[in-house]
Amino acid sequence: MDFNVKKLASGAGVFFTRAVQFTEEKLGQAEKTELDPHLENLITRADCTKNWTEKILRQTEVLLQPNPIDHTGARIEEFIYDKLDKKLPSRTTNPELLGQYMLEAANEFGPATPYGSTLITVGEYQKRLGGAERELLQTSAATFLTPLRNFLEGDWRTISKERRLLENRRLDLDICKARLKKAKQAEAKAAAEHELRVAQTEFDRQAEVTRLLLEGISSTHLNHLRCLQDFGEAQATYYAQCHHYMQDLQRELNKCANAVSAPHHTAAVCPDPVSSAFLSGPSSPGATVSSSSSQKPTKLAMEQTQLPGTGNRKAKVLYDYDAHDASELSLLADELITVYTVPGMDPDWLIGERGNEKGKVPVTYLELLS
Repeated sequence: MDFNVKKLASGAGVFFTRAVQFTEEKLGQAEKTELDPHLENLITRADCTKNWTEKILRQTEVLLQPNPIDHTGARIEEFIYDKLDKKLPSRTTNPELLGQYMLEAANEFGPATPYGSTLITVGEYQKRLGGAERELLQTSAATFLTPLRNFLEGDWRTISKERRLLENRRLDLDICKARLKKAKQAEAKAAAEHELRVAQTEFDRQAEVTRLLLEGISSTHLNHLRCLQDFGEAQATYYAQCHHYMQDLQRELNKCANAVSAPHHTAAVCPDPVSSAFLSGPSSPGATVSSSSSQKPTKLAMEQTQLPGTGNRKAKVLYDYDAHDASELSLLADELITVYTVPGMDPDWLIGERGNEKGKVPVTYLELLS
């Protein structure tokens, strides 16, 4: 083992001398060489960039993974894979896990039952939401989090190293200045002046290297700007997917609800004015109804459904709706229809009218305009 005692002693002496110089500067007992104002501004800007990058990185991680320390040991797993320089395997998201539980519960309760079939519907959409969330996590990690980490673990470490070296060169320069002031003899002054010129050259060279590195912070800002735009696009895509899935889920749930309650609505809700059952009118057992008398209930019912203009309202259709029977009216998203109600009608339904077509329509699918 090559153990150089002289080199070790020399290094310890330099460290001690710098420590003395630094302490005296802090106590105001020694002069301190001030850095160029432009360099000082670059250092301040770099420190600000580093501090805010750390905060943004940490908070983004919290946003994307609110509770990383759970029973799965996610944080430990991430640390191990990071140290092994291996890609972290994709984990099941919470919505996906919820969807899986719902599908398993549906098999237990019976997929053909109303509850079981609804569990399947909701579970499938939960898995879709979970897939969209996993895609957001992967995209954000690749396009946003990784570049921020690379700056902190790469560029910033290099900058910090050169800044520490610059500080040492400054201390050496101030030490040489102090020696020159204390030198009395001509020979000592000459030696001190030579040391000062060497220290000044090294300081200037290191200051230039540090300045070039710090000016690269502008490029870092541009890179982070592009990463920020990618992150925003990833979030926009994710929330658009979620909105689309939830609209589809709402339509499916309404269909399920209508299918379950359809027999009840048939008895309680006013029948479709254009249906054959409605046009035939009620008849009493054993009674003979003439053609003219059978037309009277029909005419009265038609007059009830065609309320005065003040009872009619325009409505915008929010979602597509497929009629379940002849008494209902199919709808297309974004179309405008006329709606009104009739006495005794279920409040969750209205009579919709589109040209010559009429039928019941669910209120939840409409946005009343006037």
